[in-house]
Amino acid sequence: MYRVDAAVAVALIVLTACASSAAAGDGRRVEEGGGGEVTNDGRALVVNGTRRMLFSGEMHYTRSTPEMWPKLIANARKGGLDVIQTYVFWNVHEPVQGQYNFEGRYDLVKFIREIQAQGLYVSLRIGPFIEAEWKYGGFPFWLHDVPNITFRTDNEPFKQHMQRFVTQIVSMMKQEGLYYPQGGPIIISQIENEYQMVEPAFGSGGPRYVRWAAEMAVGLQTGVPWMMCKQNDAPDPIINTCNGLICGETFVGPNSPSKPALWTENWTTRYPIYGNDTKLRSTEDIAFAVALFIARKKGSFVSYYMYHGGTNFGRFASSYVTTSYYDGAPLDEYGLIWRPTWGHLRELHAAVNLSSEPLLFGTYSNFSLGQEQEAHIFETELKCVAFLVNFDKHQSPTVVFRNIPFQLAPKSISILSECRTVVFETAKVNAQYGSRTAKVVESLNDIHTWKAFKEPIPEDISKAVYTGNQLFEHLSMTKDETDYLWYIVSYEYRPSDDGQLVLLNAESRAHVLHAFVNTEYVGCVHGSHDGPGNIILNTNISLKEGQNTISLLSVMVGSPDSGAHMERRSFGIRKVSIQQGQQPLHLLNNELWGYQVGLYGEGKRIYTQEESSSVEWTEINSLTYHPLTWYKTTFAAPVGNDAVALNLTSMGKGEVWVNGESIGRYWVSFKAPSGQPSQSLYHIPQHFLKPTDNLLVLVEEIGGNPLEITVNTVSITTVCGSVNELSSPALHTQGKDPEVRLRCQRGKHISAIEFASYGNPAGDCTTFSTGSCHAALSESVVKQACIGKRGCSIPVSPARFGGDPCPGIQKSLLVVANCR
Repeated sequence: MYRVDAAVAVALIVLTACASSAAAGDGRRVEEGGGGEVTNDGRALVVNGTRRMLFSGEMHYTRSTPEMWPKLIANARKGGLDVIQTYVFWNVHEPVQGQYNFEGRYDLVKFIREIQAQGLYVSLRIGPFIEAEWKYGGFPFWLHDVPNITFRTDNEPFKQHMQRFVTQIVSMMKQEGLYYPQGGPIIISQIENEYQMVEPAFGSGGPRYVRWAAEMAVGLQTGVPWMMCKQNDAPDPIINTCNGLICGETFVGPNSPSKPALWTENWTTRYPIYGNDTKLRSTEDIAFAVALFIARKKGSFVSYYMYHGGTNFGRFASSYVTTSYYDGAPLDEYGLIWRPTWGHLRELHAAVNLSSEPLLFGTYSNFSLGQEQEAHIFETELKCVAFLVNFDKHQSPTVVFRNIPFQLAPKSISILSECRTVVFETAKVNAQYGSRTAKVVESLNDIHTWKAFKEPIPEDISKAVYTGNQLFEHLSMTKDETDYLWYIVSYEYRPSDDGQLVLLNAESRAHVLHAFVNTEYVGCVHGSHDGPGNIILNTNISLKEGQNTISLLSVMVGSPDSGAHMERRSFGIRKVSIQQGQQPLHLLNNELWGYQVGLYGEGKRIYTQEESSSVEWTEINSLTYHPLTWYKTTFAAPVGNDAVALNLTSMGKGEVWVNGESIGRYWVSFKAPSGQPSQSLYHIPQHFLKPTDNLLVLVEEIGGNPLEITVNTVSITTVCGSVNELSSPALHTQGKDPEVRLRCQRGKHISAIEFASYGNPAGDCTTFSTGSCHAALSESVVKQACIGKRGCSIPVSPARFGGDPCPGIQKSLLVVANCR
């Protein structure tokens, strides 16, 4: 049973201090058999009586496939992680009230068991509100229609459903024996999510709800601690934790002396949205933030959000969020390691674990080393570690610490083992870089292999399933089961003698609006993530005398995932009018409107092999490329194990399916400021494919050219290392000299050395040349060590290259190699 008993915890800790120090060297194994207790004190989570320094990485089972899980988890473990953290996604598990789904990529138990099998712990963020750039913040939409409900406050209908689902998940975990005291890997759980951000909107109901949620969670008796992120007043014994980019500076700290400093979300990059360029966070900045949190806040738990982002399959991305999710994380969308972040953080984890004993048990002190420099020291009788911090972004000052001079790089933290030997510097990246390449393996440019089906434009109100003399709210009609809602109205036109123009005006709070008059396309308008909530279509239209049909297609690009009172949010068309010359404005809001939920092709499931033949497909030609057209073809799976993706740059906006599986929305026509699409490549998991005759179906809203779509393999084709002779040797290698280490992805080997120079090479891994100092043997030494191998290491020392080519000059080794 979970409790916080400081006296008992400290007694156990003192007895196990030596054991803790030994365990921290590996620190990435769930103790065999488990069955111990998980508590916490003011310094750390206490697992089986031992304080633990824990590094965690977030990855979501819903954003990858079960076939990918083992490799993703293995690479996380190799990267020095102790914990895998995940949300629990209510709307995939209970899409219909009372009907549960834990199959396929929604098999939460299987995911947790795989984590346990690889010796890692689990942090389970039950929520059940999760945000996570996931549709409706993880809530099933049926919750919206519960009478008298108000989300996330002291509201009985909401609390009843929340408690029922949380209890369901906890009971499942207990039945499967997955909590640590039962021998499982779950060592901590989360209730709610960043509630403090919206709490003021609920008045006195907010604090009451927080207290209720805490009591409800603790009452479930999981045997492990609970936490609330971004909730500074989390009630005892719930641990308040930090989310953000710089928690070493922004975290107010634990709200009780008996609670440790935990960082639940260290954002490794920014999630991309349509219309924006990708913004990557630098490797050095992530490492600096982690080291600062440990040093300043005595942090003992850091979780990277995301460690693997994955793919927003289907329609699960929230408003304007791309299908690719956190591709710049240490493990990219495909699970590949190509940025130096993974390797640099692995070195950081090793450096911290090397000094886990003083960090977890030592006395803490700090003092200034200069105007923008400071030292943080953790010291026991036998062990010591220091963090020397330089906040200056431009200067490299030399500071004196314990009578030893240290030069600090701009905006950096140096970790000193035994308070004297530098074992890691956040600003010096010695880890391998890589270059990811998408190689075209099949161009789908044979017009004879494509078929098209034009989506019918509804124009007969009498055939509409729903009618009303008002404009209905979008999500209330679609129940978030489709992006599309048709609004259909008739308008009687009597031409005037002066031949003045007719103007159609439509205002909507959805994301995209397409307009058709008598089934002819007359225009569209769309919004953006950071733009106004209201979009307005103004266009001149041609009408025939008598009755005309105006068909408006309202489109959501994901439902909201955050904010107070989500159940009250309103979307869809709010106002429609026609201006005929100088005549009075004719408002159509209260005319008889017909409604069609979803596209005809969606309802018929024509994207599946079984239902594809339920409509009549035609040959495509130049006249086919108009809005609202379905396309289909087949293709063969690429040979080999490389990741597979479609390049959809030639298309506009829509959704794409492979063998009936939606690989997500695409919107390549919405260009970023750079002029490029926010996302061009769309991941097809290997498990979705068969050797031949893979059915590819797209629904295109705007118009595009499917003949330019290509099937690509994605792999790391170039690896690079650059290491200075004064760099600290990598801790995980236990070598005496710094070294350049290169490694191709599984199934590939080093085929060529593009560049090698020991001396003072100019440039970096993208642009490089020899400098004034260059060892003549550089290329031959590197080729001999690396060609034909999956990986190699070359010490950065004069002896390896036939002697010192230029005494008195600081030297480094830069190597660029090709993998195939």
